[in-house]
Amino acid sequence: MGCRDMEKCETAAKEIRGATLNPHVYACHLDLASIKSIREFAERVNKEEKRVDVLINNAGVMRCPAWKTEDGFDMQFGVNHLGHFLLTNLLLEKLKEPAPSRVINLSSLAHIIGNIDFEDLNWEKKTFDTKQAYCQSKLANVLFTRELAKRLQGTGVTVNAVHPGVVATELGRHTGLHQSQFSSFMLGPFFSLLVKSPALGAQPSVFLAVSEEMEGVTGRYYDVMTEKEPAAQALDDEVACRLWEVSSRLVGLQENGQHGSLKKEGVSEP
Repeated sequence: MGCRDMEKCETAAKEIRGATLNPHVYACHLDLASIKSIREFAERVNKEEKRVDVLINNAGVMRCPAWKTEDGFDMQFGVNHLGHFLLTNLLLEKLKEPAPSRVINLSSLAHIIGNIDFEDLNWEKKTFDTKQAYCQSKLANVLFTRELAKRLQGTGVTVNAVHPGVVATELGRHTGLHQSQFSSFMLGPFFSLLVKSPALGAQPSVFLAVSEEMEGVTGRYYDVMTEKEPAAQALDDEVACRLWEVSSRLVGLQENGQHGSLKKEGVSEP
């Protein structure tokens, strides 16, 4: 388990060990808002683990203020897309070795109104819109899923994206729904009827990770546990390929690449 908050991570790991009687549940530090942290985590996994059978890219931030990552990227694009993009690429060899293996990317229904603005990915030229920043990052998740699936054809590694539904976690703490006593009192009861518990919200990811019927299925988008066609902009192969190339340079994956130096793509050097 790779987590930013180690206290919460250790607590969750302990609960899982107790519920499953599986002692091999480990808590490791991973901050998706830091390229340095991602590389350190991946190095540890590649060194200590013999194989990676399933990678679930579940971290996320939603509609936060105009924050920046440690490396100067928009927080939502940096954590939700770039962080997972880098982590997955750094673990690819460990995923290929035990193939068949699976990668699951958590996206959102919000991707349907997303747009990849290659001229200003980092929200430096236009007025910051936290909702659109989130939607852009979730569209990026689906585009990344489809492009990675294409690049991994024949390796035995499958890649799928999933919208888990609305889940009662702290993901929405920046949305303002419960920032007043009135909204909490009036909307709280209705909201509780519409959202899933974290355990139930995890089921779509578990389904994609272990279901026998998912064997060999790749490059798809799931709304909870039902396969659906994503938004039209998520099916644009040229955009998916361009996003891959841009992301590779931003996080320094390409030879002689310098993350954050892609000024022609609207992201100034942090």
